[in-house]
Amino acid sequence: MLNTILFVDDDPITLMLCKKVISKAAFSDQIITAQNGEEAINLFHNLLDDSEKTVPELIFLDLNMPIMGGWDFLEEFSKPTFKQFHNIKVIVLSSTIDPEDLEKIKEFPMVMDFLPKPISLSMLNKVAEALI
Repeated sequence: MLNTILFVDDDPITLMLCKKVISKAAFSDQIITAQNGEEAINLFHNLLDDSEKTVPELIFLDLNMPIMGGWDFLEEFSKPTFKQFHNIKVIVLSSTIDPEDLEKIKEFPMVMDFLPKPISLSMLNKVAEALI
């Protein structure tokens, strides 16, 4: 079980469903949410300033969001500013799996997988096995 995960998605229904699945699977003690990439980047800026805060051990990231989407988040998060967080694994979640997206994730070493929405118990089991 992970201590803390970050779930970045703009859809409140998706967030609610994912929280339920994660809770049912006892996958994580705490779920932090951000509604877009900008909120997630701001969260990591705050973590840079406050070492007392809990750092997520895993990020579930939607690609298509307003303000700052998943690709823009990954570009920003990959910068040296956030180097101390580059060991955090990212799982990209999307309602469509575009072959070009599958190629593009290879540009980001922190991305460990690309999974379709909605997340399921079997997917979480697969993720848990990969993290061990």
